[in-house]
Formats: sequence, structure tokens, C-alpha cells
Amino acid sequence: MGDLVFHFHPSPNPMKVALLLEEIGLDYDVVPVDTFRGAQHDPAFRSLNPNAKVPVIVDDETIVFDSNAILLHLADKHGQFIPKADRGRAATLSWLFFVATGLSPFSGQAVHFWRMAPEDLPYAKNRYRKEVIRHYEVMERRLNEVPFLGGDDYSIADMAAWGWMSYAAYALAEGLSDFPKVSALFETISARPAATRAMALKARDFGLKQEFDADTARILFPQNA
Repeated sequence: MGDLVFHFHPSPNPMKVALLLEEIGLDYDVVPVDTFRGAQHDPAFRSLNPNAKVPVIVDDETIVFDSNAILLHLADKHGQFIPKADRGRAATLSWLFFVATGLSPFSGQAVHFWRMAPEDLPYAKNRYRKEVIRHYEVMERRLNEVPFLGGDDYSIADMAAWGWMSYAAYALAEGLSDFPKVSALFETISARPAATRAMALKARDFGLKQEFDADTARILFPQNA
């Protein structure tokens, strides 16, 4: 293994990290984690992330888990994609954590209740769908004022949002069609060579389980078992 090891599954949060790794141009080794088969619960993996979720990096023996923590760690370490000036840094961190605490979990819950819940719960479906829409509306207003979430420059805040924009159609049937500025940012990022390489990583055949069956549901949502 090299100096940076990336524990990966082709899902929204790891994809944020894949994009930054490619943007910086770092060499890294990929360790696929087959979450549909429960590999995230293996003791060896839980020693890296007690929360049993991907992604995780081991960066020259430093362990970092949570996608947004990884983005911040790497951006600070390499001095890229995060402003140094207080005002720009503050804006970038604000929007990074807007994604971390808002867009990301609400999108995940919207997908769960629309597509994976074992029973139909209209209140939950409406609650999370409307919150996803509200978060995209907040981003749309921001992007009417500035080209990127943090301001004038592309940053880890945009990369964090891109990870979930890529899966918007899973949370909202209409995807990003009602948010032209957000959609334009998504297309701008997706056209970058680093994003092309990140998507190629997602498409690689790691032999991961693809079908979402009863065993996978039990592994991912044990509270329903």
C-alpha cells in the first residue's frame, strides 16, 4: 500500500473524496468496501471508522473518516481548494457544513423513505423531499449571487455538493431541473477532467454486490430486521 489509502464504495459521500483526490492529483490506493455485503461492519474496518461508514482515508498513518472531514483535511494539508483569507475560508466552511448537515442527510433520508422503507410513510416522504427541495433552493439563491458556493473560486464546498447532485434524481424525481444555477454548477464540475477520472473510478469493476435484496436491506437497516 502507498502513503494514502482510500476505503471506497461508489456512493455519494465517497465520490466527493474521489473528486478531490483527483483534483489535487494525489497517488492513492483504493480499498473497495462492499457495503451491500456488510464489509463496513468487519472489525478491521470498524477500527478505522467506529461508525461503520465509508469513506475513510489512511493518510501516511493518519486516519480520517467522514467525507467532509476528509475534504477539509486534504484541502488544508495540500493548500488547495480552500481559501486562506478569513472571509473566503469562512464562506467555504459554512457551505461545506451546509452540505454536511443539511443537503447530505436530508437527501439520504429522502432516498430511504421514497425507495427503501419497508412501509409507505407519506409524512416522512413529504418531509424529506421538501427539505431536499428547500436546500437546493438555498443553493440556487446563493449561486445567483456568486459562481461557486464559497464565492468566486471552486472549492471543497462545491465538491461536497457535487457528490449529492450526482444522485439528485434518486431523491427528487425531477432531479435538478428546477434549479438552473445548481444544475449549471453540476455540469461545470462534471466537465472537469478530475470529475471524469472520479466517475471512471465509480465505474470500475471491484466485484461489489449490485443487487439490493433482503440481505442487503437487513445489513444496511438492521433496525428493521
